[in-house]
Amino acid sequence: MRVEYDIKLGFKDVMFRPKRSTLKSRSQVSLQRTFKFMHTSIEWTGVPIMAANMDTVGTFEMAIKLAEKDMFTAIHKHYSLDEWNAFLSNAPEGIENNIAVSTGTGENDLDKVKAIINTNTHLKFICIDVANGYSEHFVAFVKKARELFPDKVIMAGNVVTGEMVEELLLAGADIIKVGIGPGSVCTTRVKTGVGYPQLSAIVECADAAHGLGGQIISDGGCAIPGDVAKAFGAGADFVMLGGMLAGHDESGGQVVEKDGKKYKQFYGMSSATAMDKHAGGVANYRASEGKTVQVEYRGPVESTVQDILGGVRSTCTYVGASQLKELTKRTTFIRVAEQENRVYTK
Repeated sequence: MRVEYDIKLGFKDVMFRPKRSTLKSRSQVSLQRTFKFMHTSIEWTGVPIMAANMDTVGTFEMAIKLAEKDMFTAIHKHYSLDEWNAFLSNAPEGIENNIAVSTGTGENDLDKVKAIINTNTHLKFICIDVANGYSEHFVAFVKKARELFPDKVIMAGNVVTGEMVEELLLAGADIIKVGIGPGSVCTTRVKTGVGYPQLSAIVECADAAHGLGGQIISDGGCAIPGDVAKAFGAGADFVMLGGMLAGHDESGGQVVEKDGKKYKQFYGMSSATAMDKHAGGVANYRASEGKTVQVEYRGPVESTVQDILGGVRSTCTYVGASQLKELTKRTTFIRVAEQENRVYTK
């Protein structure tokens, strides 16, 4: 047993230090990024904010709406091949640039993603998602996926430390999902005691990935637009959102009414709700590691997206970054004990 005593930070522990800027307006900030990937010849340009591959967030409807803003959606893995085919026959032209096909690491998962990709060869992105990316089985699955799909961009995770980022990139992944336990409906840290403060995880994993020519996705922990900006400032190439995009028309789940208010159900993909729905219940060898909550219905996602993009643009103006890719170079974080004046907060 050993203890690491150096401080690890989350989003609530820091704020940006403002710097002199030549920008006159937030409208001068470009949030577009262009990426080349380690293992394929594909080049991607867009706004690198993505909806998480949860069935209450990563829906076909969400993908269409976010693609209008050049944003990205990791489509959840529970759509059937027929549903994929129906979606792609009606989706806007070029949607393949803004979506990923998600998969777990089971044999059935692999068969299904092969069927989807082989039927729709224009799809470019695959997201291999497990809660624990540290297993040898996961690394072997990434290698197998690279052999099967040599011309696709592969996202894989989740991990929180540099050495595992490097291993997964060398195994064939292009982009590594970073985050264990920070999500709003994740209880991994409570149930297992395992985790890593998200800001420090981003800093360490980005350093490891960029050294090899890979990218990372900060997955989880963002509750407000400022957190999204902090993730980018810390070195994240993409930021994945779950709870911030839940509760909208484009999110999964039915609208329910309670005490005169409308709500939508939102749950973690390791929750009892998700496992009851997709796996016939919680297996007798494991515990549920997710919450189920009722999110107040928020209408169309358009205004939430505008709030997020506007917040990140504003961050860039405060530190003098005219492009999103400059933000991390212009970032100095200061340690804080307080984020906001909450005197008028319920």
